[in-house]
Amino acid sequence: MPDYLLQLDRQLFHFINHDLGNAFFDVLMPVLRNRLVWIPLYVFIFVFCLWRYKKPGLIIIVLLALTFGLADFGSATIIKSAYKRVRPCNDPAMAATIVSRVPCGTGYSFPSTHASDHFAIAVFLSAVFYRRYKWVLPTLLGWAAAICFAQVYVGVHYPVDVATGAIYGTLVGLSFYWIFRKIDPHFINQHNPR
Repeated sequence: MPDYLLQLDRQLFHFINHDLGNAFFDVLMPVLRNRLVWIPLYVFIFVFCLWRYKKPGLIIIVLLALTFGLADFGSATIIKSAYKRVRPCNDPAMAATIVSRVPCGTGYSFPSTHASDHFAIAVFLSAVFYRRYKWVLPTLLGWAAAICFAQVYVGVHYPVDVATGAIYGTLVGLSFYWIFRKIDPHFINQHNPR
């Protein structure tokens, strides 16, 4: 990474992690980034798709699982192994100023797998359901962005890590949406809920 970008990344990290620190975010952000918190949402999506849309719903669930799987594997296993960027909470250059709000972990930082996974889910579902439920797009993208912000706030990722993870997740989500369009074009082209 070029020096000027690295410096900007660290400055933005310091602003979010240190300067924006407050008691409310100290409670909220660790909760937002906890994957277990979102299990009820995932169960709701699964049940809703199957109950409301039957066979197309099953296809959506299968493709959503593949979306998540590719985003997670690509980010956590392939890209992180190639770049091996140290997390800010493990970076000696950041030790003097960082505020660690969760355990740091031993994995690499680039890209954020939380960002990849949640943006992949958000983009895929937004694309699939946007014509039926307009509120889905801003809600899911806001949800994924909040999780990305939380990753920086708690001290486990740099802003470039979450931005790159979000871009990668978006590409994965759009790819599986394209596959869904090929499998069931009728579902995508129908504007009103069934």
